Amino acid sequence: MSLTTAMTYIRLKRAYDPKEASDGFRIYVDRLWPRGLSHETFSYDLWDKKIAPSDALREWFHHTPGASWGEFARRYKAELEANPDLDNLVKTVETHDTVTLLFSSKDTAHNNAVELSKVLADKMK
Repeated sequence: MSLTTAMTYIRLKRAYDPKEASDGFRIYVDRLWPRGLSHETFSYDLWDKKIAPSDALREWFHHTPGASWGEFARRYKAELEANPDLDNLVKTVETHDTVTLLFSSKDTAHNNAVELSKVLADKMK
């Protein structure tokens, strides 16, 4: 998935996928280090732990029977809107033509980077 804002092209990519020149500025957006990757092999420009879902929200989504993606997305968006670090991330993203948000989840359609990319695009309009 990718989004284009007025000035920045935002891409999404699993942390386990190889780095490509077209990735631009690479931001890892999970709170936990990607399992199985070493610091020598995982390439990123910024690891923004503060923008990741709270531990409570992450645990709720992964350990609650019946937890829905829609409810996770709603709760995470609320966390992002209340997060003072979001403005700093928006400023960082706006300084690059292409930004790739990196995530660890196997589910490429339902992860925090998907919702974060939407919030960033809305903030940058």
